[in-house]
Amino acid sequence: MTKYVINGGNQLYGEVEISGAKNAAVAIIPAALMVNGVCRIENLPQISDVVTLLNILKEMGADIRAVNKRTVDIDCTRVRTARATFDMMRRIRASYYLIGALLGRFGNAYVAMPGGCNFGGVRPIDQHIKGFTAMGAHVSVKNGVVSAETGKTLRGATVYLDVVSVGATINLMLGAALAEGNTYIENAAKEPHIVDLANFLNSMGADIRGAGTNVIKIRGVRKMSGGFYSIIPDQIEAGTYMAAVAGAGGRVVIKDVIPKHLEGISSKLREMGVTVVDLEDSIIVQRTDPLLKTNIKTMPYPGFPTDMQPQISTILCLASGTSTVTEGVWDNRFRYVDELSKMGSSIRVSGRTAIIEGVPHLTGAPIKASDLRAGAALVIAGICAHGETQLEGVSYIERGYEKMIQKLSALGADIKTIYVPDEPLAEEQEAG
Repeated sequence: MTKYVINGGNQLYGEVEISGAKNAAVAIIPAALMVNGVCRIENLPQISDVVTLLNILKEMGADIRAVNKRTVDIDCTRVRTARATFDMMRRIRASYYLIGALLGRFGNAYVAMPGGCNFGGVRPIDQHIKGFTAMGAHVSVKNGVVSAETGKTLRGATVYLDVVSVGATINLMLGAALAEGNTYIENAAKEPHIVDLANFLNSMGADIRGAGTNVIKIRGVRKMSGGFYSIIPDQIEAGTYMAAVAGAGGRVVIKDVIPKHLEGISSKLREMGVTVVDLEDSIIVQRTDPLLKTNIKTMPYPGFPTDMQPQISTILCLASGTSTVTEGVWDNRFRYVDELSKMGSSIRVSGRTAIIEGVPHLTGAPIKASDLRAGAALVIAGICAHGETQLEGVSYIERGYEKMIQKLSALGADIKTIYVPDEPLAEEQEAG
């Protein structure tokens, strides 16, 4: 078992470089299945979710070659199966993007229900199924496997999403890129990684317009050819370091970002008394005065992102007065609150809203991450706390953050990784 040991109290200073966007990478890698030729994908983050997806494609018959640490060549020309390896599928939520990619490529898809984080909310795929059904697929879910079949290929259709769904928007874009005719996705999500996926597909020969608006039009093409593409910077990784500086204090230059993608985060930090300066491809975050209370509601982009909710809630524990954080995307995303309570926070959750009373300080404690973003929030809590924090469940964090420990250490945080032998089973203890 791996743990992070954090001795809190150090302010953060220096520069940190942001990696490629996790949420874009896990959509673009499955999209390579639809390309006839070699895709060179640059600025891939070095995270376990990327490794898992590349291994899934490799087991399906793709030729994958690492050019360097952040660049891979993917050639899916020889892939002949519409079935993905079930064991690895269950490790990662974004594996459901293989449904759209395989339907687009073969007209059929057999994919295990996705795994990944479970933060207490339900992540249904009903909007995905609704869209593929409108496009002519027969979709069923049985024994944890999604089976989607068409007579030959998907057909263009108009699909209105009942809720703004990033996952459904991406999956339907993938399926529609090689479908017959035109597809319109109405009430589409607008997140930066959706625009990035559209740009990737278009660079390979797709015809997608309107990404970043609430109506996306896809004119199906017969084939897409290989090419080069570089993934955008990770909006949530950048926001996480912004929150870390706001909580711990100090001054950090966050490099290789698109400041416009961070506007929802930056505006709330400014309300809390944090200085945020936008530059061309970097931002400066500085906090010297006490944090101020604020109220936040997560919303689809360009609103405040749900994936930043645990991080902002954590630093609001140290703000003066009473703050409220309302989760406007998922039914429940507050499982991490129990861990913050062990550190001395004062948070009361009622339905989708957390009421946070600021406290003078947090105190280090043994805690455990239950999902990716909650794990990042608990790292921030440890950095801000008095004393030592031991954090378990760090495999969740490594799914989506590249070299987080090294990056924070370079900024002055006292944080290290330790390896603890797994405890033997009771029978083994008795035998010994």
